[in-house]
Amino acid sequence: MNEIVQYAKEKEEQLLEQDTSYEDDINNSPIVKLVKTLIEQAVRQRSSDIHVEPMEHQIRVRYRIDGALYEKSTYSIHLLPAIVARIKIIGGMDISEKRKPQDGRITQVVDRQEFDVRVSVLPTVFGEKVVMRLTSKAVLTKEKSKLGLSHEELLKFDHILENPHGILLVTGPTGSGKSTTLYTALSELNKEDVNIITVEDPVEANVDGINQVQVNSKADLTFATALRSILRQDPDIIMIGEIRDSETATIAVQASITGHLVVSTLHTNSAASTITRLEDMGIESYLLADSIIGVIAQRLVRRLCPHCKKKREAELEEKILLQIPESQDLIIYEAVVAQNVMKWGV
Repeated sequence: MNEIVQYAKEKEEQLLEQDTSYEDDINNSPIVKLVKTLIEQAVRQRSSDIHVEPMEHQIRVRYRIDGALYEKSTYSIHLLPAIVARIKIIGGMDISEKRKPQDGRITQVVDRQEFDVRVSVLPTVFGEKVVMRLTSKAVLTKEKSKLGLSHEELLKFDHILENPHGILLVTGPTGSGKSTTLYTALSELNKEDVNIITVEDPVEANVDGINQVQVNSKADLTFATALRSILRQDPDIIMIGEIRDSETATIAVQASITGHLVVSTLHTNSAASTITRLEDMGIESYLLADSIIGVIAQRLVRRLCPHCKKKREAELEEKILLQIPESQDLIIYEAVVAQNVMKWGV
């Protein structure tokens, strides 16, 4: 009996050694190292997106840093199938499907910090284009005072969050920090006597004390179907990752009217256009008037590096735009203003 046990242990150790050596071979592969390096360099350069673009004779890699795209490197076009296949494998996508767009998700640890990488693969003329969006899970749960809001705006934000029911919408273009604002609000509201449930696609950050639901289209778990079940879970606060269709919007408005605080995001260009967008989805205007307690429209502003920035004298046009003319420019300023009044009537 002991011989059988000893033999089984030896076999198990041999298999473990084979698996370890196999994993080492994979991790030391040039393509694996290349993909890993792309993500690590992007994180260290504060990039929000990585673009892997196939051209006719080469692959162009660009990083989006502070809202602008910068070309970082180029590779031979022959490496494209291997790079895309590696990204698909770690992103949980089908490597055999090359004709349809695919979405995936990667969790990467860089410098002891966990990052969520959302991957989008799109077939193009010269091959599959890959865009990877980087999100730090630690950055999403920041303090409210670090959102960049002024003192008056923070007071309004607090007043909105004090409402026991209603719907709060955060609008803005992609990558403008809507999720960060919502997570900050949820962290503020996260208390022992409150039941908070979220529906997200994907779950961008795990927060203790909050019940988070991951949308799964393959299992028919959409925003709308998840919301119906959530309303039977006795929630106090509901967070919807994004209102995309009329069905989700209708359930969200109904939930906000029936005693729940609903926070969500919506893709519009301004706070005012939120109302017309929801009406276009089929929500009646009287329901919107009764349910909406606040709409926040936000953008990300590019900032100067605190170590690199230098002072310079503002030009005359800039002083006129800022309406802060200096004494020596006052005559010129008044002449330009008078000319604009005569020309434009303003």
